[in-house]
Amino acid sequence: MTSPQPILYYDLGSPYAYLAAERVADVLGAVPNFEPVLVGGIFVERGHGSWSQTAERAERIAEIEARAERYGLPRMAWPTGWPNNTLKAMRAATWATGSGEGQSFALTAFRRAFREGADLSREGQLIDIAESLGRTEGEILAAIEAPAIKDRLREATARAWACGVAGVPCLEVRGEIFYGDDQLEAAAERLNSGSAR
Repeated sequence: MTSPQPILYYDLGSPYAYLAAERVADVLGAVPNFEPVLVGGIFVERGHGSWSQTAERAERIAEIEARAERYGLPRMAWPTGWPNNTLKAMRAATWATGSGEGQSFALTAFRRAFREGADLSREGQLIDIAESLGRTEGEILAAIEAPAIKDRLREATARAWACGVAGVPCLEVRGEIFYGDDQLEAAAERLNSGSAR
């Protein structure tokens, strides 16, 4: 019996999710579904927010940059004012996912943010990303204000929390949640543990 496709839960504001998005297909040997969720909504549910607003900030940034180098990724860039408000970007990602372009949109947006230092709270960036994927300015601007897209993102976030997603990135494999870009190898072991049945 074929196993359900793995799911990568992400928010475009998360540099750890960027690291996971870049490596996940290679590590798993399979492309997961890219599922956009609002990490801010998850923070509310769990009762505390991001390390980016704590004394750990500088140490974590250095750790992320070191991981990117170790993974063979380009030098990290940080958007001015990071963490930026990625609500509209996540609506755009939700729209792209519904259009069958979720992975392409996510990777393009992550690279804009964490390789080029682009601020994804700016609609111009979202328009550029959409146009690079063959979509129009009108489509993306309509999508980020569409009630159905807003509802879909809220519902996806609630479902993720109910499944045990306590932050991003999380990878769901065979009903098990793996939290953190450093857990991709463990997720791959889980994915392949029953593949020969």
